Amino acid sequence: MKLLISILITLAGALAGAQEAKPANASHSGLACDRMALDAAARKRHFEELGPALRSLHKQIRELPNGFDFEFPADAAAVQKVAEWAAGERLCCPFFDIDLRFERDRGAFWLRLTGREGVKEFIRTDFAAWFRS
Repeated sequence: MKLLISILITLAGALAGAQEAKPANASHSGLACDRMALDAAARKRHFEELGPALRSLHKQIRELPNGFDFEFPADAAAVQKVAEWAAGERLCCPFFDIDLRFERDRGAFWLRLTGREGVKEFIRTDFAAWFRS
């Protein structure tokens, strides 16, 4: 329960100061990141701290038809970092479908990035360092 509350607080903090989201009926975004969707502090945290931390933390990658699954340690610290990163990523890259999943019986923890046509290739390019780790 404490972990869930901590994750919710982390997500709320990551969303604070971000630009207001587009309405659900807004047209599709292009396949380009909008770094300005995050304020300066959130941008620095997202790209200079969380991104590099997640690159070094992920354990394996599974290819999917429309994206990728990234496995991370299921400890509280890693889960908080992934959740905070996901909250920021959905703002600057709204074309992603982002899922966080825990396998039963204290199994693996996964970040799934998927989306419409072109997203898989975008991930392969934009996250190239994740594939080399």
